[in-house]
Amino acid sequence: MTNAQMPSNLLLRANTISKNFGGLKAVNEVSLDLRKGEIHAVIGPNGAGKSTLANLLSGDLPATSGHVTLNGQDISGWTPEKISRHGLGRSYQKTNIFRSFSVWENVRLSAQSRSQPGPFNPLAWLQQAKHMTDVNYRAERAIELAGLQNRRDATAGDASHGEQRQLEIAMTLATEPQVLLLDEPLAGMGLAEAESMVQLLLRLKPSHAMMLVEHDIDAIFTLADQLTVMVNGQVIASGLPAAVRADASVQAAYLGEDH
Repeated sequence: MTNAQMPSNLLLRANTISKNFGGLKAVNEVSLDLRKGEIHAVIGPNGAGKSTLANLLSGDLPATSGHVTLNGQDISGWTPEKISRHGLGRSYQKTNIFRSFSVWENVRLSAQSRSQPGPFNPLAWLQQAKHMTDVNYRAERAIELAGLQNRRDATAGDASHGEQRQLEIAMTLATEPQVLLLDEPLAGMGLAEAESMVQLLLRLKPSHAMMLVEHDIDAIFTLADQLTVMVNGQVIASGLPAAVRADASVQAAYLGEDH
């Protein structure tokens, strides 16, 4: 399929992407599409290759074979920084924040990373942050989207686990991505925090293409428009969640009879 034939809401496509570590095929010819306005969930047992797949899409790992296109452009072999600037945002299993900084300072730093370089100015570093109008706007908007307006001045390290996960997403949003790769954003949360995160993801869904790696099956079937199941680096089923859930191989390999 040529770019001209691709659906207008298709933002990212992985085409038979693989990653080998010596003789181990951690990801074996996996293909998936991420579309604006949809959440594509990827599930599977530990060691299935889910996080490795996310690392391949974000450029954190080079693929052994296969191709990834973002906004119609082949990004295979690009650095993570270049892929991020092209519109892909990523969160990780372990929260990655500046714990001694405030929520606002964390998000503003992420927003500042997207500032366009201008002519060389040796005094640029002396500019007060409050005068960086575009940076501050992106930071404020990201904090609002993430639902952290009332915590903007709190020290990040003092925030609850759920708020820290929201903060990491806010930092990602401050880079103005079109595609979001979220690796276990609900991990370690209680019921109230998990529900808050689910609502956040639903708010972000209309304006983003999202891949969600998650073990919370109830959340998955609340959120997912498309579902892919991986086992031992391979896709064993992919499609609409109801159909995948009823698949006998998925039941045997992952979900179990209780689901």
